[in-house]
Amino acid sequence: MASLEFRAVPPRPSDEERERAMEVLRDGAVEGRVSQHTFESRMEIVLTARSSAEIEAALHDLRPGPSEPAVLRAVGAVSALPGRLRRAWRTARLPELLLPPPGPYPMSIGRAPGSMLRLNDETVSRTHAQLHASARGWVLRDLGSSNGTWVNGRRVTGSVSVRPGDHVRFGRAGFRLSGR
Repeated sequence: MASLEFRAVPPRPSDEERERAMEVLRDGAVEGRVSQHTFESRMEIVLTARSSAEIEAALHDLRPGPSEPAVLRAVGAVSALPGRLRRAWRTARLPELLLPPPGPYPMSIGRAPGSMLRLNDETVSRTHAQLHASARGWVLRDLGSSNGTWVNGRRVTGSVSVRPGDHVRFGRAGFRLSGR
């Protein structure tokens, strides 16, 4: 009796494996590591692959190495340094804005004559913001200004609580709040 030998056929890649591979390809294209032509040809390989090895061969240069994330973080930190230094320099040199004693009326901030805090800067709207005292402290409200009201680097939409030490900016005019 003769024995028949059967060659083991590797299993075909699953839909999930193909989807993960297409995601790696899409990310590579978005990051600019893969040209449009290369993306299309490798996508065809992934979709018609008969084994996982074919998929891996199509993605061999797109998978991050073990040290790549650390290198990318280091390069990102170094490239962000000039901007961080510039912001730190400007922040340390901000003029103080003394918070007035709490009163019943909000303090108007803007370029318009009659504003309680009148700022002569072209990036400040005529009626830019209001500052008023509440039971829980000071509240700053943007009045739909064109160039925004910012507190500690975040744009204000609506109202936000502020306190001494906060950095506020109306357009490009910045201040450090003081409560002396």
